[in-house]
Amino acid sequence: MVNFITAVLLILFAAFSRIAPHPMNFAPIAAIALFSGAYLGKKYALIVPIAAMLLSDIFIGFYSGIEWVYGSFILIVFVGFWLKKRFEGAGAGKKTAYIAGTTLVSSILFFIVTNFGVWTSGMMYEMSFKGLLQCYAMAIPFFRNTLASDLIYAGVMFVVYEMITRYVKSPQLQSSKVRK
Repeated sequence: MVNFITAVLLILFAAFSRIAPHPMNFAPIAAIALFSGAYLGKKYALIVPIAAMLLSDIFIGFYSGIEWVYGSFILIVFVGFWLKKRFEGAGAGKKTAYIAGTTLVSSILFFIVTNFGVWTSGMMYEMSFKGLLQCYAMAIPFFRNTLASDLIYAGVMFVVYEMITRYVKSPQLQSSKVRK
């Protein structure tokens, strides 16, 4: 139960950080989705982060193309499910590599899906393969902040979660509970 509560609190914190002033495209969306898939059971891995996103979107405002953001979010949760399977029996170094790799994949997935959504709106780019390539090319400058935020938020979320759950499971804490 402590693990679940810790995970949910980290997700809510990240979702509410979207409300605070931040640089363009520096948001925790992919990190939240990846973390959810890795640490929440399948039942909650989609419900909790989407509810957190909806809650923060109430404050930010709903926007055109939101379905593409949420769609990419759902796909990234599945990347988190894949990550969860790799964690079993993996050492710290391997876990770090898996987290970095899946965070990069998640950022790219978010970039591809959401910019495809921008292109399909037909409002900014011509509806041709050339227009699609132009849409992706014009979005590249924004990818830097997306990737940076995903790496930072994912790093913080995964590290803080591991630290808290290790502390709660530590022999010193367990023995102090027994003595009381």
